[in-house]
Amino acid sequence: MSKRIKVLVAKPGLDGHDRGAKVVAHALREAGMEVIYTGLHQSIEAIVAAAVQEDVDLIGLSIMTGGHLPICRKLMTILREKGAGDKLVFVGGVIPSRDFDALRALGVKGIFPGGTPLQETIEFIRANVA
Repeated sequence: MSKRIKVLVAKPGLDGHDRGAKVVAHALREAGMEVIYTGLHQSIEAIVAAAVQEDVDLIGLSIMTGGHLPICRKLMTILREKGAGDKLVFVGGVIPSRDFDALRALGVKGIFPGGTPLQETIEFIRANVA
């Protein structure tokens, strides 16, 4: 039996809209993945600490506030500082296409703007987690 994919889904910062994150977390569970949902208003430091402690394969951020670039920049920096730069990161929410290249340059592997079919996220995870 292969190891279950383990995903941390997080809502960084002051964003209080978590319906999308909960829907994604539920879909990933239904697809057979182990999901840790951190809840609302998480600091980047707390997200990284949870990802390291839980030894997740991926970190999924749900960002609706427009702060995706500084949030991802800080997350990727702290992941490297904590020796967890190998964790795959994906983001969803209000992510304009003009920011895709900048997010990829930071090391974000998956970008899923609002309205992306859930199956697309599931397939991305399965294809990118060894």
